[in-house]
Amino acid sequence: MMRPVRRVRGSDERELEDHIAEEVPVGFVYNGEPFAVMMATPADLTDFAIGFALSEGIVESPGDVTFEGIDELIEGLQLRLRIPEARAKALEARRRSMSGRSGCGVCGSELLEAAMRWPAPVRADPRVSVQALRRALGELKSAQAINARTGATHAAGWASLDGALQLAREDVGRHNALDKLIGAMHAAGHDPADGFLVVTSRASYEMAMKAASVGIALMAAVSAPTALAISLADRANLTLIGFTRPDGHAIYTHGERLVEAPRQS
Repeated sequence: MMRPVRRVRGSDERELEDHIAEEVPVGFVYNGEPFAVMMATPADLTDFAIGFALSEGIVESPGDVTFEGIDELIEGLQLRLRIPEARAKALEARRRSMSGRSGCGVCGSELLEAAMRWPAPVRADPRVSVQALRRALGELKSAQAINARTGATHAAGWASLDGALQLAREDVGRHNALDKLIGAMHAAGHDPADGFLVVTSRASYEMAMKAASVGIALMAAVSAPTALAISLADRANLTLIGFTRPDGHAIYTHGERLVEAPRQS
């Protein structure tokens, strides 16, 4: 959306209209019962709904969740979903009154055990070259249309093993961008074993948890990881890479998956 701004650069001052990223409350309602509210960019909401259900362990497969629609309320947007009754009962058992923020995916959890989840070890074992990693990083930067206009969003991208970017999603929240990407991957039929993840944010615990929960084997972040993210990645057999740049990177866990491309003879 456009908003007026007074922009000052040195002695120059101008009044103009600027592109501003949207951030609205988005509520998730399962089988008629509210579960969580996240502050998010109101785009790719079907992907968001499916990806959130998968990465949060609400369902095990996309076939277990049906997207019923979006309600536009004065307070924000409400996503209505239907899940199997057994899943709904399990959700009720771990229900949390979660008022999410764009910077915190576990804020509002009522119990420590609800906030912390340790996914099963990732089974996929792809090999990704350094050259492919750098290619994906460059292509993700070019795919950030919202951020190019506003400078206010994170992005998550899915690349094939040769580094070609297949999908990208943006949001004011890094967790939301990843959830949207996970939903888009399932909609497009991408197998988590056949590629790797690149994100423009730091690698927090929950980013690592969401990636490992859906079977992603390698996550490369532009910024730093947290200590808890490293511990989770090590335990979950997730390759975690931070400070990913065109000229370098830092490998924190399971670095055997990142390899140099074979030399051309």
